[in-house]
Amino acid sequence: MVLIPVTRAIAIDENEIEESFVRASGAGGQNIQRVSSAVRLRFDILGSPNLPEPVRRRLLRLGGSRVSRDGVLVIAAQEHRTQARNRQAALERLLELLRQAAAPPPPVRRPTRPTLGSQTRRLDAKAGRAAIKAGRGRIAPEG
Repeated sequence: MVLIPVTRAIAIDENEIEESFVRASGAGGQNIQRVSSAVRLRFDILGSPNLPEPVRRRLLRLGGSRVSRDGVLVIAAQEHRTQARNRQAALERLLELLRQAAAPPPPVRRPTRPTLGSQTRRLDAKAGRAAIKAGRGRIAPEG
């Protein structure tokens, strides 16, 4: 059992991650048609015993369309030529998602009102701009 550290408090077991290798799509010549270098990484969010419940809920929300109905997160990586680098890239993406989910939520924003001084400055500037624009009108003919 090898544990992969996510944060100081959370580590996931390597056996919870399932990898499958497929052929990458796109241009690449003969190499891409012969070698299965793309990686599809699967992580069962609902079945993981190492995730606290709040982290599990946030990860399900952060995963978005990458999470199946069964609660399995699927991450695909095919940007590199080698299987090993794609594997590393997929694992890094998973760990980044887990770190985002494990981060504490931001504090609740309490709405504030603008100060009296800032309101006065804004209205004075607005009146000044109005005066400048009003001075741009046509000049009345003398007579």
